[in-house]
Amino acid sequence: MNTQDMTAQIANGDGFIAALDQSGGSTPKALRGYGVEDSEWSGDEEMFARIHEMRSRVITAPSFASGKVIGAILFERTMDGEVDGKPTPDALKARGVVPFIKVDQGLADEESGAQMMKPLDKLPALLEKSVAKGMYGTKMRSVIKSANPTGIAAVVEQQFAVGNQIADAGLMPMLEPEYDITSEDRAVGETILRDELKKGLDALPQDRKVMLKLSIPVEAGLYCDIIAHPNVLKVVALSGGFSTDDACAHLGKNGGMIASFSRGLLQDLQKGQSDAEFDAVLGKAIDQIHAASVAG
Repeated sequence: MNTQDMTAQIANGDGFIAALDQSGGSTPKALRGYGVEDSEWSGDEEMFARIHEMRSRVITAPSFASGKVIGAILFERTMDGEVDGKPTPDALKARGVVPFIKVDQGLADEESGAQMMKPLDKLPALLEKSVAKGMYGTKMRSVIKSANPTGIAAVVEQQFAVGNQIADAGLMPMLEPEYDITSEDRAVGETILRDELKKGLDALPQDRKVMLKLSIPVEAGLYCDIIAHPNVLKVVALSGGFSTDDACAHLGKNGGMIASFSRGLLQDLQKGQSDAEFDAVLGKAIDQIHAASVAG
């Protein structure tokens, strides 16, 4: 797939984006969920080797190439690794899956009800490497904790500033200002977020497109105008801690948003499953998430 093919697949594809980008802080928890205990690895190298084994098993499962997974978000080490003897981005594209790379370096301390991204000092080198490896796009995460207009505006401003840097490097930026689903004022805050996103989109050059990864809103259909904005290629939804069933139920009420789930996709996979069992469990999750993504 060339860039034009990948753009068309993300814009028009009948499917969802798999989030396979757990990094250092979240990897031990992901491994435990998969049935790999902390005692089974020692140090970062072994830890990342174990998570790469899991991700490779997902990517090579028959159900992953069903056409229902149109993209996948990777952690840098996964991008640098191999799957079935091929560089991971090439292995994904061979299976009809568009590759994205997580580029943020973690979250700063909370301020004004939000956690912005830490300074992205490694970004220029990572973008250069990602382009060379044939990646299509990027993803970067901030977190909003409360309906504080100052904090929300700061998060959105940072996301668009970095997004423009990414687009200038030749990659598709996926902006992710996540709204904490446990926040009691989320409905109010998401309205503020929507309005700030609209301002950021309206300020983009006419020919520049971005993607957005957002928490599934409390008010169904809240992001309709964002989804339809001419500068938006696609709006995807994160599961945000919801179970697969709950995430899919909420997503199905928001036409035009597709899933980009991690926990919602991987939660029932286990190391001890046979390849057939593993693929059956993964395929069931893929079918359920796909159905919610194309609803409406």
